[in-house]
Amino acid sequence: MQNTTIKAWAWVHKWSSLVCTAFMLLLCLTGLPLIFHHEIGHLLGTEIEAPPMPADTPRISLDEVLSVARAQHPDRVVQFASPGEDDDNLWFVTMTPTPEPTTNFRSVVVDARTGELLAQPRFDQGFMWIMFKLHVDLFAGLAGKLFLGFMGLLLLVAIVSGTVLYAPFMRKLAFGTVRRDRQTHVKWLDLHNLLGIVTLVWLLVVGATGVINTWADLVIKYWQHDQLTAILQPYQGQPTVPQAQRASVQAALDVAHQAAPNSKLYFIAFPGTSFSSPHHHTFFLKGNQPLTSKLMWPVLVDARTAALTAAPQMPWYVQTLLLSQPLHFGDYGGRPMQIIWALLDIAAIIVLGSGLYLWLRKRRTTSKASDGATP
Repeated sequence: MQNTTIKAWAWVHKWSSLVCTAFMLLLCLTGLPLIFHHEIGHLLGTEIEAPPMPADTPRISLDEVLSVARAQHPDRVVQFASPGEDDDNLWFVTMTPTPEPTTNFRSVVVDARTGELLAQPRFDQGFMWIMFKLHVDLFAGLAGKLFLGFMGLLLLVAIVSGTVLYAPFMRKLAFGTVRRDRQTHVKWLDLHNLLGIVTLVWLLVVGATGVINTWADLVIKYWQHDQLTAILQPYQGQPTVPQAQRASVQAALDVAHQAAPNSKLYFIAFPGTSFSSPHHHTFFLKGNQPLTSKLMWPVLVDARTAALTAAPQMPWYVQTLLLSQPLHFGDYGGRPMQIIWALLDIAAIIVLGSGLYLWLRKRRTTSKASDGATP
């Protein structure tokens, strides 16, 4: 590789790295506790567990569950309802002042067997919520997500350019060499290069899936415009179905399961909310096998009649988004994958921190040299 080419790649690597490093460090630091969010929740006592009962204990109707939730907040509407991720004996009901998207929500957890109110947790406060918001959007909503997505693209550029530079800079050294007998900055340079190559594939995967996740809001809006417009044409101009005129949600759920057998409920979006239409209960179902459990498809059931309206297949761009989310946090392989993800995350923190240290040291050395040359 010619010197001019090396210099060009070095310039690209330096500036793409410098611009995104602080934010990538923030994402790595906040992402570490998020990998173990369930375990941390148990330690902090914020995880909600259903009381032990025989496995064959009958379950009450979903309509009864929703009645319990509405009784706690009669001035609010139900936006979403979902079974517990790890225990379907729990129902999580999200309630808001209106069906419109908002951060002003209250959560109600109801026992699916007895209808007992178990908790009203606040998911919009506490340590894990702060970590989540910093990691997802910097408390800046869609603008924050898109900004972090751009930083993620710069990270991918830095990874590619760093890989190109690795061979010419390390051609005189065996792979994995860390020159411990040299000055501190040389040892850090070798460690930076080694860990950078070791974490290369992981950083590409996490960086790419992170960028995709920042587009989630836009992808969902495009899906609604692209796929649902034709389905909802017969309902054009009709207002949101009032609560008093809605059919049984349990009956609608049964219809959804009939339309998609061998599936499990992921969550329900109620009429007028961002993931549904003004006229439907939209049931998002997922596969009941490990391979299909990360895929999701919607079933739209008429809110007035509980009749099936449509069960469209999710397009490839939504499925890509859905697959990228668990891959980003290492949710595919259980505890072993979590530990691997955490170790690689720590290695990435060292790569980013050492890169910043090396740049600051070089800048300081250059500045001293310039001062020494000044008459």
